[in-house]
Amino acid sequence: MSNKNSVCTGDERHSAKSDEFIVRSEKVESLKAGGISPWPESKPISHTCSDLTAVDVQEGGEATAESFKVAGRVIAKREHGKTIFATIQDRSGTIQLYLKKDVLGDDNFYKLKLFVDLGDFLWVDGPLFITRTGEKTVKVAEWTILSKSLHPLPEKFHGLVDTEQRYRQRYLDLISNSESREKFIQRSKIVRGMRKFLGDKDFLEVETPMLHPIPGGATAKPFVTHHNAYDMDLFLRIAPELYLKRLVVGGLERVFEINRSFRNEGVSTRHNPEFTMLEFYMAHGDYIAGMELTEQLICSIAKTVFFGKTLFEYGTKKISFETPFPRLSVREALVKIGRFNPSGLEPETIDIVLKDNSVELKNSEASYGEKLFTLFEEKVEAKIIQPTFITGYPIEVSPLTKRDPNDETTAPRFELFAAGMELANGYNELNDPFDQADRFRKQAKAKVAGDDEAHHFDKDYVTALEHGLPPTVGVGIGIDRLVMLLTNTASIKDVILFPTMKKKETAEENK
Repeated sequence: MSNKNSVCTGDERHSAKSDEFIVRSEKVESLKAGGISPWPESKPISHTCSDLTAVDVQEGGEATAESFKVAGRVIAKREHGKTIFATIQDRSGTIQLYLKKDVLGDDNFYKLKLFVDLGDFLWVDGPLFITRTGEKTVKVAEWTILSKSLHPLPEKFHGLVDTEQRYRQRYLDLISNSESREKFIQRSKIVRGMRKFLGDKDFLEVETPMLHPIPGGATAKPFVTHHNAYDMDLFLRIAPELYLKRLVVGGLERVFEINRSFRNEGVSTRHNPEFTMLEFYMAHGDYIAGMELTEQLICSIAKTVFFGKTLFEYGTKKISFETPFPRLSVREALVKIGRFNPSGLEPETIDIVLKDNSVELKNSEASYGEKLFTLFEEKVEAKIIQPTFITGYPIEVSPLTKRDPNDETTAPRFELFAAGMELANGYNELNDPFDQADRFRKQAKAKVAGDDEAHHFDKDYVTALEHGLPPTVGVGIGIDRLVMLLTNTASIKDVILFPTMKKKETAEENK
């Protein structure tokens, strides 16, 4: 029989787990022996917990004439002789239960006292009344265990504090941490807001393959798998871009996909190998229109999901999502935010600046544009706090982007940064099949030379371009990072329900 108000904490939870499991398992056998299923079929409910808190109840101890059916997980249980007070929690909130021996009868009351533990799912039926302390409470006339929990709940007052356990056993985190539950509810609303915003602008939501014969659409190292029936290697999607543009070729002029992508790269507070992006493509638009649509979308979501807010706290910073967002070229950002002297950013002086700032180049034969971009990436990105569009990217670091007709060394492209991290990337899509084929060839040579992240030559995509891609802007937005910003979350693992974790070695494996 469980102790009153029993909870376990941290290491105590693990050390007590075995004993608690045995005790609760014995209760399961006792219930079965008495003809009671510990995991019966569902029973109808009439209200959620929050519905009951809104019911008009007369004060003074009189119960309502109406009876209410509600179910939830038992998160508190307090025994007082012939009465028990308990609290159950469902998706909407909590409600207090009042269970009295005189109402339930000796046998029913004894079974509840003996067999119901914290963590169990309980169904109850009864009228509402207000206690002397002013709390709306169900006066239980009938109850049923809906699901018996074989483990104790995490520590009651501090939630689940073991960070790794929160990620590995997210269900425990959701049970015990209301902030975590609310964060994932907000994430769902953010994604729903994206769908509505784009749907209202005549964008069509589509689904494209997650298994690619040729990886493409981003500069990243892919995961490789094998299809047995076709005896061929396939790559998990690193981006949906090339397939979405094929659809624009096919006449679907406004498309978007909320997609899961995979990149076989490092893990950090801002990177998870499996992540979620929004990508949208709009024919007859350019990167200027892409910036406008991106800032409108983000501002709209902020206001809709967070009740009109546009000013958000992120760590010690306050970030404003009021539009329009500032716009700076890479060079302007180096001067204004990075505080570099413009004279040091010329082709003949950039090498000295790189050396003085300990910036190493990945490519020993890097062009001037690549050097400028690397300096920006290493020394400026982290300093961009307010949402800011960065433009004027070198064409060398934009392999799928059209050339700027006024400056062929520059790409008509933007990236959106906030709180020191990239949120979005967009550009005028390259639709010249000859130029695209030439860039693919250069990327293929780089791959042969050892660049794991370089693009493959995708002949089928070039063929699609040969059929005509209208002038198109494409934009990708990192949903995980946007949720981080809007919910003041420092680690990407706290906004992904089941983040990728290193395999946990057991004692047996360590022997």
